[in-house]
Amino acid sequence: MKEKEHQSIEWKESWQDEYLKWICGYANAYGGTIYIGTDDDGNVVGIDNARDLLERIPNKITDTMGIIADVNLLYKGELEYLQIIVDKYPSLISFRGKYYYRSGSTMREITGKELERTLLKTQGRTWDGVPLPKLSVSDLKQDAIQLFKDKAVKRGRLTKEEVSVEDAILMDNLHLIDEDGYLIRAAMLAFYKDPEKWVTGSYIKIGYFGKSDSDLVYQDEVHGPLIEQVDKTVDLVYTKYMKALIDYEGVQRIEQFMFHKDAFREILLNAIVHKDYSSCNPIQISVYEDKIYIWNDGEMPPNLDSTDKLFMKHSSKPYNPKLANIFFKSGMIEAWGRGFEKIREACVLYDGPLPEYEINEAGIMVLCKACDKYLGLLRTDGQHPDHYPNQNGQDLNKMIMDFCKEPKSVQEIMDYFGFKSRTSFRRKYLTPMIEDGSLNMTLPEKASSKNQKYYS
Repeated sequence: MKEKEHQSIEWKESWQDEYLKWICGYANAYGGTIYIGTDDDGNVVGIDNARDLLERIPNKITDTMGIIADVNLLYKGELEYLQIIVDKYPSLISFRGKYYYRSGSTMREITGKELERTLLKTQGRTWDGVPLPKLSVSDLKQDAIQLFKDKAVKRGRLTKEEVSVEDAILMDNLHLIDEDGYLIRAAMLAFYKDPEKWVTGSYIKIGYFGKSDSDLVYQDEVHGPLIEQVDKTVDLVYTKYMKALIDYEGVQRIEQFMFHKDAFREILLNAIVHKDYSSCNPIQISVYEDKIYIWNDGEMPPNLDSTDKLFMKHSSKPYNPKLANIFFKSGMIEAWGRGFEKIREACVLYDGPLPEYEINEAGIMVLCKACDKYLGLLRTDGQHPDHYPNQNGQDLNKMIMDFCKEPKSVQEIMDYFGFKSRTSFRRKYLTPMIEDGSLNMTLPEKASSKNQKYYS
């Protein structure tokens, strides 16, 4: 006998009762075979008590785990050895109150969240497919359901006829009601007015940071049904948290953001769909002057463990498939891993770098760096204060108008808002605002007068 040892084969010189753990692990994984009476290279060395073990081992397996394994007596010449064949079991098997799983070439105990997921998997369920007996269709938020309907019809994922049904029928058609008539967790997360009542941490936390990670300037939280959180978060980030720098193509005024909005939306949707909601931690978005971090307490499929693999063609294996289906039917996400292709396309359009993914036990961290054009504007725009213009979600032009309700000089405006370059301030703000009537001159006949002031 000379087989290569791998995750489904183990070679042991003698029997020890601790190998019952390995049998448990095989039963919970993909099955496997243990040979007793072989060295580490698979060479048969034989055992003296093979016939005794042939009777004892099956009884130990049945008594401790309640399963049956095939135990066979084999020969090589005069040497006797045993073969223990373990099948994969449809239900999770425990050994002395603990659960084990064969992973690669090691045996490990299953605990905590992993145990819950494994137990659900053996039942043919996922975490987001667990029923909630105390939740009814009438408890769901009508605005959230209507938003889903509007998006689904607009994107052609559902017809007007398909959404023009009672809410209970719609939920059933979306497979959000189980065989006993109960709504499942995915329905609650997507449509319930306050999902945090059921799942702590089912919201999004946003913060703007200054010069260091400890310099939190201001922050917000986005709550409510997940189907509503997406647009709210994107709008909030791109109005309050992310400063649009102004560029010109001829006379056309262009707003340049550090990162393409479509790419950001896709990353956010991935975070929502792949989040481990049992962790009770919110999605966290940290915005800096030249970068954005998006953290999600979740995990990627084993075959997608690097940034390079993510942006290659791959199958779609959402962490929360029921929840993912809701967002797919709404047209907000694509199937077959198309989301990462959309991220790549948007970054190429912006001439910016692809987001960088750090995947580890702590979750998934995505780093979105500013595109080169934005960085160039940022370097030449020394006048831009530390994100002050958008602190209240207002446009800088509007804030200048409010400041100039009483006439102000160029220097007064620049000093108040922290501008450094008079030339850049005039080109990007003052001149366009005068031209569109947002600001007026106190001395219009003497535009270049040193006594000139501006008012709204």
